[in-house]
Amino acid sequence: MKEVKNNFDLEQRLVDFAILIVKIAESLNGTDAAKLICGQIIRSGFSSALHYGEVKDAESGNDFIHKVKVILKELRETLIALKIIQQVPLTKNPELAIMGLTECNELISIFVKSINTAKKNIQLKK
Repeated sequence: MKEVKNNFDLEQRLVDFAILIVKIAESLNGTDAAKLICGQIIRSGFSSALHYGEVKDAESGNDFIHKVKVILKELRETLIALKIIQQVPLTKNPELAIMGLTECNELISIFVKSINTAKKNIQLKK
């Protein structure tokens, strides 16, 4: 029997985003600014994928919201770094930065929607 793959695997999407961040980091030029932002984008870009495991084990609705907000914070930090990389420019491959910006914006939208849905669900239970 053939395995049915979930078309919306958020964990895999976050892993793919982290891989894209690696590619972007490796495309940065060797300037001091690029070196500085490289470490930052690796930390914040990976963090969203790494924290997702905690979201899956949330103990309550409020815990879920808190953990998703941590991911959202890291994604927004990554988004700003990507904007800087693109606008300076600090990369030899601007298309990668554009891909990163697009995916980061989409992930932010997904997690904002998740928070709003969780808040509504908590209100419904009261």
